[in-house]
Amino acid sequence: MSRRKVAYYYDSDVGAYTYGLGHLMKPHRMRITHELATAYGMLDKMHVLRPKRASARDMTAFHTDEYIHFLENVTPETVEKMSYQRSRFLVGDDNPPFEGVFEFCSISAGGSICAAQRLACGAADIAINWAGGLHHAKKREAAGFCYINDIVLGILEMLRTYPRVLYIDIDCHHGDGVEEAFYTTDRVMTCSFHKFGEFFPGTGTQEDTGSGKGKGYSVNVPLKDGITDEAFKSVFDPVIARILDVFRPSAVVLQCGADSLAGDKLGCLNLSMQGHAHCVQFLRDSNVPLILLGGGGYTVKNVAKTWTYETACALGIENDIDLNLPWSQYFEWFGPTYRLEVPENNMEDMNVKDGSLNQIREAALEQLQQLKGPPSVQMHDVPRESIGEHLGFGKDGDEGRDELDDRLAQHARYLYNLQDSESTVDSEEFDSSDSGASTSTANHWRRTPYRSSSVSRINKQHSNFPYTSAIERKRMSIVTGKYYEIPIQEHGFGHYDFGAVPTKGSIKRRFFQNTAWEEIGIIIDAQINSRTEVLHGYARESNGTYYDLAGVMEQGGTGTLESGYGDDDIAEEVYDDDDEVAMSVDS
Repeated sequence: MSRRKVAYYYDSDVGAYTYGLGHLMKPHRMRITHELATAYGMLDKMHVLRPKRASARDMTAFHTDEYIHFLENVTPETVEKMSYQRSRFLVGDDNPPFEGVFEFCSISAGGSICAAQRLACGAADIAINWAGGLHHAKKREAAGFCYINDIVLGILEMLRTYPRVLYIDIDCHHGDGVEEAFYTTDRVMTCSFHKFGEFFPGTGTQEDTGSGKGKGYSVNVPLKDGITDEAFKSVFDPVIARILDVFRPSAVVLQCGADSLAGDKLGCLNLSMQGHAHCVQFLRDSNVPLILLGGGGYTVKNVAKTWTYETACALGIENDIDLNLPWSQYFEWFGPTYRLEVPENNMEDMNVKDGSLNQIREAALEQLQQLKGPPSVQMHDVPRESIGEHLGFGKDGDEGRDELDDRLAQHARYLYNLQDSESTVDSEEFDSSDSGASTSTANHWRRTPYRSSSVSRINKQHSNFPYTSAIERKRMSIVTGKYYEIPIQEHGFGHYDFGAVPTKGSIKRRFFQNTAWEEIGIIIDAQINSRTEVLHGYARESNGTYYDLAGVMEQGGTGTLESGYGDDDIAEEVYDDDDEVAMSVDS
C-alpha cells in the first residue's frame, strides 16, 4: 500500500494542564503518547506541526459569546459567582474550572481546526490531533470533561471546502454534542458506536435519526457491556461500508476515544488495541481524507499505547514496528509487560448472549437503505478570508474611534458590570427563598436529557412567569452515572440563556431591554440630532442656543451668537412635499 501524507499536530504545553487532584481526565496522556511515538521514530515519517491556538472568536463559530467569555475569565475562585451557583456553563462536578482551562481549550480546538485546514488545502491525506475529540461539549455548556467541542469547529471549517463530511465516533460514550450540532443538516452524517443504557450521557437510541433536512443522517449503534473485537467488527464494517456507499463523504472525521478499550476505568466494553485500531485501518484503506482525533480514555497507559499504534496505522507501518516497547522517559509506566498491546479480558459479551447485536445491525442498515443517495450541495468559491477579517472586525479598532465611540464603549462596560451584579443578587435571593423547593425525581427518559422534547415535567413553582414555561431538565454525571436536575426556561429567553436565576413572582429577564440601556439610546439620539442639524444649516452651542451657519458664512465668519435662536424659538420640523426640511420659527 502506498504511504499516505500524514500531518501530526502536537503542542508541548498540552500535557502540563491538570483537571485537579484525583480527576479521571489526564491531559498528560497526550504527552506520554507523543513520547512513545517519538521513541518508535514515527515523527520522521510525517509532518509534525504545532497548531495555531484557537482564539475566542474562532470558538464562537459554534459556541455562544457569553460561554466563551466565561471560559476566558473563570478561575477556581470566581466560578461560583460567574456560573451563578453552578446553574449554567459548568453544571455539576465533571468539569472543574482548573487553572488555564481556556488555554487548554485553545490548544485542543486549534489542533482540530488546523487539521481541517490541512486536509482542505490538500497538504495531507490524514491529519492527527490526539488532543481533540472532546465530543460532549454543547453550544453553551461544558459536559463530560469537555469544555470546547473542537470536533464541531473542525467540521465547520471543513464544510467551507467539502460538500459532505462523515463523523464516526467509537468512544464508549455517545457523541451527543456533535450529533446535536448537526442534527438538522444532511451535509454532515454522524455515526456513533457506544454503550447505551444507564450510562452517560443517556442518549443515542436508534430512534434518534435526525430531524428536518437531516432526517436519516444521524446513525446510532447502541451496544451493551463486554463487546469483543469480532462482534464489534461484525457491526462496524457493514454499517460504515454502507454509509460510504450511500453518503459518499468528501472527508471523514474519526473520534478514537480509547475508553472503549478493555480495562478502562469508566468504559465497560472489551476491545483490544488491534480491534480498536481496525477502525483506523478500515477508513485509511477507503482512501478518503481522514482526521484522527482523541477523546475519552482513562487508563492512561492503555490510551498511550493505542494512540501510538493508531499513529502507526495512519503511516501504514503497524506491521513493521516492534511490539516490545522501546526506551522512553515513561518506560516504567508500561509495566509489567512493557509491550505495545491491550488484550481483551474475560468479560461476558452481553450483545451476543441476548442476540441483540443482529437486530441493531439490521436496524442501522435499514435506516441507511431509506436514504436516496448522497445529498447534492450547491458549491461556490471559498473566500480566502472571512467577512469579519475583510472588514477589520478582528483587529484593534482604537485608531478609528472618535469621542462618541469611546463614551459608548465605556458606558456599555459599566452596564455589563451592573447587570452581572444584579444577576448575582437575583441568584442569592433565589437560593435563600427556594432552598427548600421540591425537586422530586422525574421519570426516567428514553431519549436525550439535553433536547427540550425530553423534558421530564413542568416546574410549577415558576409557572407564573409570563410568556414562558418553567421546567426542569436532567443532567447525568459521567463519573457517578446519577441524574440531577437544574431549572431552566423552555420557551423564550430565560435565566439559562442569560444567567439570571428566576426569583418568585418576578418576570423573565430580558437581557437587552433594561432601563439602563435607554441611556445609550438617549446619547445616540442626541448626537444624531445635532449632526443632522449641522447638515441642514443649523448648529447648537453648549448653552442650547442655535445659530444660522449660512448667515455666519455670508458675513465672512464674523456673525455673532446673539442673533441665534434659543431652544424655545424652535417650534417644529415640517416636511414638505419635496421631502425637504423647513424650519418654522416664531418671530
